[in-house]
Amino acid sequence: MKLQTQIPLQAVTNHSIDYDSKIMLFGSCFSEHIGNKFSQFQFKTESNPFGILFHTKAIEQLIEKSVLDYTYTNSDIFYLNEQFQCFDAHSKLNGIEENELLDRLNSALKTTKETIKEASHIIITLGTAWVYTHKESNKTVANCHKVPQKEFKKELLSVESILNSLQKSIQLITSLNPEVHVILTVSPVRHIKDGFVENTLSKAYLISAVHQLISKNINVSYFPSFEIVMDELRDYRFYTEDLIHPNPTAVNYIWKRFTETWMTQETRQLLKKVESLVVAHNHKPFNPASKAHKEFLRLQEQQFLDLKKQIPHLIF
Repeated sequence: MKLQTQIPLQAVTNHSIDYDSKIMLFGSCFSEHIGNKFSQFQFKTESNPFGILFHTKAIEQLIEKSVLDYTYTNSDIFYLNEQFQCFDAHSKLNGIEENELLDRLNSALKTTKETIKEASHIIITLGTAWVYTHKESNKTVANCHKVPQKEFKKELLSVESILNSLQKSIQLITSLNPEVHVILTVSPVRHIKDGFVENTLSKAYLISAVHQLISKNINVSYFPSFEIVMDELRDYRFYTEDLIHPNPTAVNYIWKRFTETWMTQETRQLLKKVESLVVAHNHKPFNPASKAHKEFLRLQEQQFLDLKKQIPHLIF
């Protein structure tokens, strides 16, 4: 008896990810989960220098300003709720002092450009096609920062607008790094504050634009994280209490499917060894002074040294 549909995924052969790969992630909060997995298992990773970005325009803007060596100044930021903030970035970059925020923004731009230059893979996770435009400046924002909603115009990007935005991002990326491979995915997180029907329409627009882009670019691929949650994990037990965000079980499942698709068997075997060291590293002994624990530490250190020969950048 078959109790689950499974999306067929073909293992990648030409652009697989290994421990020599350099990976950069942009996008929605789901990209944070996958980025954390890469970091946890000691891959060379940089994730969301501007924080979580939900839509293509915000991602395009970050990439464009990085590639073109833009410098943020006082005119790009504002003061609200006792913090300096910027419409281009997530609130995690906010600063108490003006220069604090400007330093973070400009440092993040430099990090983004340098990482794009060196990246073997760039993963972009799209969250929504709904955007907010600041009426006074006519600027599409990445984050509203609790500015009153009346100061924004809400609109749904067309498939053509999403496609053009993605194409521009890809062109900017490849102008710095022609060899990089871009992996696009649509976040399974549902933006139901926009409305249930509106969320479905948004995801459909994103998926349509992504597949049009892929048909024209050999160095761009699609990973179906949205479809895996919708079809393979079709149950609320795979969501957190808000019934919107995938829970750790779902994230682990998607990560497993991703590794099966994008990593060779050899890389997955190394990953398992790293995972074993991570578990051991987080182990809390009952008696740290015991002979058994000292022997445990000795064995772990030896395993670490053996593994470091294969993964030189390994750190614990």
